[in-house]
Amino acid sequence: MKYIPFILFTVLTNAVAQLMLKYGMMSLGPLSFAGVNPVLKILQIVFSPWIFAGLCVFVVSMASHLFVLSKVELSFAYPFLSLAYVAVAVFAYLLWREDLNAYRIAGIALICVGTVLIAHSGRKTDEAAVASRALQSERSTIQ
Repeated sequence: MKYIPFILFTVLTNAVAQLMLKYGMMSLGPLSFAGVNPVLKILQIVFSPWIFAGLCVFVVSMASHLFVLSKVELSFAYPFLSLAYVAVAVFAYLLWREDLNAYRIAGIALICVGTVLIAHSGRKTDEAAVASRALQSERSTIQ
């Protein structure tokens, strides 16, 4: 449970990166590769300010996720990333008035319930890990 803030930081940076990428692509307008060198077009996209910033935030998010993975079980940490879907849907609605209909709201509610259940499963895992480390430490001291 003590790593939840790091997990939530990962979720937040992931969502912010998505929003930055969307804004960057909106500012570029519809993509067309007609009559343009595809490599140059891709470089133009990658190095546009909002896209580049979004990619940089993704790197921060991934570094945070790697830190989390070094501390907790993957089956505990990974499902929290689904909260990024929740944040993106809400902020996309607030920023760009993207559709947030009853089906999406129901899906968001299910994601939140599932994440809460997973968070509660971590309490036992943390306690078991602490007990296991204490037991291993005690065994190594005896030997």
